[in-house]
Amino acid sequence: MSQFLITGGAGFIGSALVRFLLQETTHQVVVVDKLSYAGNLASLAEIKHHPDFAFEQVDICDRAALDRVMAQYQPDRIMHLAAESHVDRSIDAPIAFVETNLVGTYHLLEAARHYWQKLDSIRQKEFIFHHISTDEVFGDLPDSQAFFTESTPYAPSSPYSATKAGSDHLVRAWHRTYGLPVVVTNCSNNYGPYHFPEKLIPLMIINALAGKPLPIYGDGGQIRDWLYVDDHARALYCVVSKGKVGETYNIGGHNEQRNIDVVLAICALLEELAPQKPAGIAHYRDLITSVADRPGHDQRYAIDASKIERELGWRPQESFESGMRKTVSWFLTHRTWWQAILDGSYRLERLGLNDGR
Repeated sequence: MSQFLITGGAGFIGSALVRFLLQETTHQVVVVDKLSYAGNLASLAEIKHHPDFAFEQVDICDRAALDRVMAQYQPDRIMHLAAESHVDRSIDAPIAFVETNLVGTYHLLEAARHYWQKLDSIRQKEFIFHHISTDEVFGDLPDSQAFFTESTPYAPSSPYSATKAGSDHLVRAWHRTYGLPVVVTNCSNNYGPYHFPEKLIPLMIINALAGKPLPIYGDGGQIRDWLYVDDHARALYCVVSKGKVGETYNIGGHNEQRNIDVVLAICALLEELAPQKPAGIAHYRDLITSVADRPGHDQRYAIDASKIERELGWRPQESFESGMRKTVSWFLTHRTWWQAILDGSYRLERLGLNDGR
């Protein structure tokens, strides 16, 4: 049994990882999350009473609070997912991305380094700092035959991806300079249950059910590699358990899709699973609307995930079709979860989470 400290554990990917750890392993988990707009305690509701779970409402920019949490819980594994992550928000208000993704990662690295240096030699060898990043740090892929590999040069296009790239560099520098044992993963676009409604797939599902327009940037020809979030959680556990210190692993879903095709797939599933449409709507696809493209929009991302398969034995279990069906079905049967986000009431809920074991 190990003690896992998960930053951003009330977010989309973080909560999927926490649920996986507590439902599929015997490890203990403490979540550190400041509960910004994207942090949602309802995403942790099914494991909130688990005896091996604890929650700490802490901002990773608060070094004193981080020191306290590490001293109290004595983690063996730190998995860092706390980040501002929405590209459009980063264009409108980049300072929050600089503060969380860069300054916050710095404070977490320093807290982890000082904590690790005080461990005995056996626990030092067992300790790992796992930094979870994105394929967006690599920028655009104009060549339709190319893929991002672990050695692809960084070329971020947005304030979001630039600050994530900076955080990746900080983590590697703390390994090179101080010897902090780290691994880094860069993942493709995630989707699945508990996905915050501002992102493409949940936004399209929710808007379609309400009979609202389905806005697509430009012609919708942008290509992304889609990774089902539970597959990502399994990959993260694989890397933190078996990955080699100092290495980077790309995690992809082997599912390249144009944005327009993603939306059309959602519409087709809704025709089957939610045939009772809002008044005046003949077909869900009729709601698709083209809007002006966003500044600096990358055309294509695609991950070469052969390294993690070859060295650690991980492959995604879900195809795009099976994962999308699960996702649309989940949003249809969990309306209370996303309606609470739309009306803002989710930020008032605290669900009686314990502050310590």
